[in-house]
Amino acid sequence: MYKKKILIDLDGVLNEYKGNYDENYIPEIKNGAKEFLEKLSQTGELYLFTTRNLLLSSKWLVANGIDIYFKDVTNTKLPSYLYIDDRCVCFNGKYSDTLSDVEKFKVYWK
Repeated sequence: MYKKKILIDLDGVLNEYKGNYDENYIPEIKNGAKEFLEKLSQTGELYLFTTRNLLLSSKWLVANGIDIYFKDVTNTKLPSYLYIDDRCVCFNGKYSDTLSDVEKFKVYWK
């Protein structure tokens, strides 16, 4: 079965990140993340997309028992069907809407 490639951000999506970045510490896994990944992996080929240290991020996946859902960990924006991130604006084809969305943007955890 063909699976669509999906890149998933780490901070704020899979963990309890609240803006307090520490390069040596990745916050606890978010409640419901394992179940979300299990279900999503049935139809998607998942990649962890992060700007964090890739080795530290990979170890975090293993420590939380969710490494089995990911094909790879990357800091490169790979060609994909979909990106899941807490810091994004979805372009709807209208620049005026996008400018407005950028001006109003707030991450959900603030």
